[in-house]
Amino acid sequence: MERGKTFIISGPSGVGKSTILHKLFERRPNLYFSVSATTRGPREGEVDGKHYHFTSAEDFKRMIGEDAFLEHAEFVGNYYGTPKRYVYEAMERGEDVILDIELQGAIQVHEKMPEAIRVFILPPSLEELERRLVSRGTETAEKIQGRLTRAKVEFESAHTYDYIVINDDVEHAVSELDAIMTAEHCRAADRAVKF
Repeated sequence: MERGKTFIISGPSGVGKSTILHKLFERRPNLYFSVSATTRGPREGEVDGKHYHFTSAEDFKRMIGEDAFLEHAEFVGNYYGTPKRYVYEAMERGEDVILDIELQGAIQVHEKMPEAIRVFILPPSLEELERRLVSRGTETAEKIQGRLTRAKVEFESAHTYDYIVINDDVEHAVSELDAIMTAEHCRAADRAVKF
């Protein structure tokens, strides 16, 4: 069985990552979406192991000491991280792993797992990103401006990724991401082993 690969997917808030990934999972049945661990309590309707791996701060800190995370961070008094174990188990089962993480987490993962493939999702323009954020109708104008400011900083790091997908059309973006994944499995180094 061919070992799975890990794909890091990053991009600014509002770029459409969730929509693209949802459609990608419909196309590719052999995918594993990495579930983060967190020390925050579950919200109503959240299921342990599906939405997050809920854990205590004590256990989380122990896991940091054991180098059990590909990446981790503290945010608003809670810890969040990507457990190595589940990622490696999925890859051993032949599943490709999707990590939907922001820039700092992507840098940490790439340091520990340089073979991970990094894909940055960009909007067609900053104006289009603003239109998408406004059309959500879920945030204040001030929060939207904060997200746009952060997006400009994130855009500057896009060139450090292996691939860039521009989400000007969802189906086209999904097709590009799907093609990237197929191409990564056709690398000579992976195929030559079979002969």
